Amino acid sequence: GSALLMWIGEQITDKGVGNGISIVLLFNILSSVPDDMRSLYYRFIFGQSFATMAVAVLLIAVVLLAMVVFVVVLNDAERRIPVQYSKKMVGRKVMGGQSSSIPLKVNTAGVIPVIFAGSLFSMPIVIAGFAGIQPASGDGASFGQKILKVLNQNSWCNFDSLGEFKYTLGLVVYIVLLIFFAYFYTSITFNPQEIAMNMKKQGGFIPGIRPGKPTTDYLTKILNSIIFIGAVGLSFVAIVPIFFSGAFGA
Repeated sequence: GSALLMWIGEQITDKGVGNGISIVLLFNILSSVPDDMRSLYYRFIFGQSFATMAVAVLLIAVVLLAMVVFVVVLNDAERRIPVQYSKKMVGRKVMGGQSSSIPLKVNTAGVIPVIFAGSLFSMPIVIAGFAGIQPASGDGASFGQKILKVLNQNSWCNFDSLGEFKYTLGLVVYIVLLIFFAYFYTSITFNPQEIAMNMKKQGGFIPGIRPGKPTTDYLTKILNSIIFIGAVGLSFVAIVPIFFSGAFGA
C-alpha cells in the first residue's frame, strides 16, 4: 500500500500538478475533516444552550483560523542574509557589484520532524498490537504496558487525575525528538560550507564577514538559532491538537 501511494505521488509530480507526496498527504488529512467536524459538533455544540453553542462555535473557529495563519507564517518565515558581489572586468564590461541575499527558512526541516518523531512513537505500539499487548488501562498494568501508554498520544494531557497525567511525560520526549530531528534533517540537507565556497568562487561575500571559514561559521551560527525557533514553532503546531484531544476530548 505504501509503495502504491509513493508511485501515485511520483505520477502526480511527473505530470506537473505539484509535489505528489504532499498532495497525497493533504487529501489524507482532508478526508478526516468531515468526521472531525462531526465530533466537535457532538462534543461541544449538540444539546447545549444557544449562548454555549455560540461561544463554542466562535472558539472553535478562532482556534482553527489562528492555527492555519500560524502554520502559513511559520512555513513562509525566513532570515535573509545579505550578500555583496565584488566588481570585476569581463572584456570591456564591468560585471558584478550587485547585492543579493541568501534566504534561510526558519522552519528548515518542514514537517519531517513531526513525521519522524510520530513514526518512532507509533512503531512500538503497532508491533505490540500485533503481539496482542495493549497499553496500560488500570493499576495492574505491567511496566511494558505503561511504556506503551507513555508513547500513546491519546493518553497525553489528561487532567482527570494525577495517575493519568503522569503519562504526559511522553509529550516531553516527543518535543525533544521534534527539536532533535529539526537539527538532524537540516544538517543533512543544508551545507553552510558549500554555500560559503560557492560565494567565494563567485566573488560574493557577506558584509562584515570574511570569505571562507568565517562565512561558514557565521552561517552555521545563524542557522542554529533559526532552526531552534522553527522547531519551537513546529512543536507548538504539534502540541495544540494533542492538548485539545487530551484535555477536552476533542
